[in-house]
Amino acid sequence: MQLLLYSRQGCCLCAGLEDKLRALEPPPLLSVIDVDGDPVLQARHGLEVPLLAVPRPGDEPRLLPRVSPRLSGDGLARWLQQQLTAAELA
Repeated sequence: MQLLLYSRQGCCLCAGLEDKLRALEPPPLLSVIDVDGDPVLQARHGLEVPLLAVPRPGDEPRLLPRVSPRLSGDGLARWLQQQLTAAELA
């Protein structure tokens, strides 16, 4: 599975989510995008990071609902699977 993580440097919530995602078995293919590196992304998502999205070829990435910072391990894996299944059906 491939995911985009909209993030910013120095954000403890962003770093925490990235660490939790990389600890999953198997870990998702994760591309971390610093919103502060692009004025458009900063304006669109600057106050909402961390955000997860599913890339869609030829279209805008599909944003997933906000992840609770309390989720980790199996709970995060279940939440992520539910969100990805819902994204496929939409």
